[in-house]
Amino acid sequence: MKRLAATVLSILFLVFIASPVAVAQAQEQPRLRVDLDQPNPRVITTTSASLTVTGRVTNIGDRRISKLGVRLQLGTRLQSEQQIGDVLAGDKFKDLAATEFVDLEPDQLEPGQSAALNLSVPLGPSSKLQFPKPGVYPLLVNVNGTPDFGGPERLAAVTLLMPVLGVPGKAPASRPPSAPSTSLLWPIANSTVHVVSSPLGGPLTLADERLAIELAAGGRLDSLVEAARAAEADTKVSSSLCLAIDPDLVATVDGMTRGYQIAGGAPGKGVETAKNWLGRLKALVAGRCVVTLPFADADLTALTKVRAGDATDTALLASALGGAGTIKNLLGIQPQDGVLWPGGALDSQTVEAIGKAGVKTVLTDSGKLQSGSPLSGGVSIEGTDLRAQPIDALISSALNGSGSTQNGLGAIAFRAGLGGQPEGPARSRLLIAPPRHWAASGTELTTFLERMGDFYTAGLIKAAPLPELLGDNPSGTASVNYDPQDLTAATSGEVTAKMSQIDNETLGLSSAMTMDATKRVNPADVIAPVRFALIRAASTSWRGADAAIVTANARGDLEAIRSQVTVERPKQTIALASGASPLPAYITNGLPVGINVRTVLKNNVGLRPTEAVPERTVPANGAINQLLPVEALRAGRFSVDVALTTPDGTPLGSDARFELTSTEYGAITIIITITAAGALLLLSSRRIYRRIKDSRADRTNETAPRVTEDAQV
Repeated sequence: MKRLAATVLSILFLVFIASPVAVAQAQEQPRLRVDLDQPNPRVITTTSASLTVTGRVTNIGDRRISKLGVRLQLGTRLQSEQQIGDVLAGDKFKDLAATEFVDLEPDQLEPGQSAALNLSVPLGPSSKLQFPKPGVYPLLVNVNGTPDFGGPERLAAVTLLMPVLGVPGKAPASRPPSAPSTSLLWPIANSTVHVVSSPLGGPLTLADERLAIELAAGGRLDSLVEAARAAEADTKVSSSLCLAIDPDLVATVDGMTRGYQIAGGAPGKGVETAKNWLGRLKALVAGRCVVTLPFADADLTALTKVRAGDATDTALLASALGGAGTIKNLLGIQPQDGVLWPGGALDSQTVEAIGKAGVKTVLTDSGKLQSGSPLSGGVSIEGTDLRAQPIDALISSALNGSGSTQNGLGAIAFRAGLGGQPEGPARSRLLIAPPRHWAASGTELTTFLERMGDFYTAGLIKAAPLPELLGDNPSGTASVNYDPQDLTAATSGEVTAKMSQIDNETLGLSSAMTMDATKRVNPADVIAPVRFALIRAASTSWRGADAAIVTANARGDLEAIRSQVTVERPKQTIALASGASPLPAYITNGLPVGINVRTVLKNNVGLRPTEAVPERTVPANGAINQLLPVEALRAGRFSVDVALTTPDGTPLGSDARFELTSTEYGAITIIITITAAGALLLLSSRRIYRRIKDSRADRTNETAPRVTEDAQV
């Protein structure tokens, strides 16, 4: 009884302790989602009459929510980079003012239901939202409600940065004394790896139609191009814009224009869409600043580790950095010479390698540069001939996540001096870079560029072409710095190990190829699809994916090439005419290049080669007959596998099983058999002789007279 009571008390104690934890965990589960259309206006000026916020509120929980209301809360003016970072991270801030709650219609939502959010607040001397002076302020959209079985509480909130160039109803304020020269990178890049295979002379195969959707009207890539084209009307915005283009994207879209298929064999439907988009991009880049991204936005540090044992072989890295030629050929524009915007963390080995590959200037996150003094412009990278142009990390962070364009405008205004006295030396040069795979809507992108134009017009920032920023003398020196978080997000060692294995096999295959005198196809062009697939395996868009998935396309391309060099399997059993008859093998080559092959016998019990099989060259798209000198070790029916390899042992095609019959032994086998029989006969004769000799000796001993002891006496 005492034991039962103790057990009950223990359970009650655990329940008592665990209940607050369970309640806390339940409270952490989001119940509402707020999707904002962004505020209007985006920037407060002296003439702003009202502030409107619209969007939708959706019940994503498992309970009905009633008494829904929304209000705006204004925080105190932000005066430091740390304060901006805290707001972007979602931390709480000190309220300066707040509006009254306004009921949503409908004011209760079942799970899955949505309600429109529409809140307009007048601005001016009598407004609930009073901005004391120009600056950047945090603005919180706060949604309250009452879930079933609960009380009223804040269920969702979105924080935005609001630039205030002038207080509504008051005289315009003076501008910062010196506006920073500003350039803006505009990324035109793949959101993920689309190409499954693209063999020489074969059809382009994409994983699905996602790329065609992004190219179509209203798609992500269409929106980026159209927003940049719309900005051509503003010469200041247009002059400060530099397009950062992924050569893999351009090459893939160009391939789509000639027809493509989807994995599984269905024909692609985006041929005309691809032609239209590529034409508009070509018109957009004419006469503009263009810089290249690494091919497929590859992690360059990962590529340097693929063949780490051979520091002289930088074929993959060179291919990843050689996209300028692709852009020039397909778009008719020469990108900025030696200027690269790489993704991922760069270690010292990679920095050295890209410098040797012809890169002169690296556009990189300012947070990845370590210097003894604050960065105010371009710097020289210690120990190299490279120059680094820092991309403002605070603005890049603001342009990520929800409310990206609005927060980006707020961060730009802060950097331009609306935040009061800048920390450290004033930034005379400002390089802005949105996310490489920016997914903001077309309306958001267009509005963002329009507000940038307003900043230029107001003198808050000064439009500057990127070459102007890069033409300045370095303001100091810095070293490339990366932290453990960068390494965690980098391409894993498991991925690079699989890439290395495929790369080694590709090298072995390539070394066996020869140019055919009639077809004149370069072996490097045959291997190129595997090389590009390996580079795509290092794309930053793959981060966190399984190694087998990441490298599957490269492995598939390699196997597709190797499978074209095969031994034809005989349709019937081969009868060896004698014990030493040669084995006929018919070798075919479907590649447009010649290839040196070596024939190997496997699982050949009952058969052995009598001499080394010479290497043979199989002509492009041709075949040869090869007689393999073999000898049957026994009579009867048996099988042998015939395989092909390159001279260095890289497998080709698949093994072919030959079914054989033999009624005779080979000459060597007969000689060995006779010799063995002779030896056996000799040994047997010797044993018989010894037995006879021993037998005679025994009989002699039995018939000899016995001498007794008495006779001896």
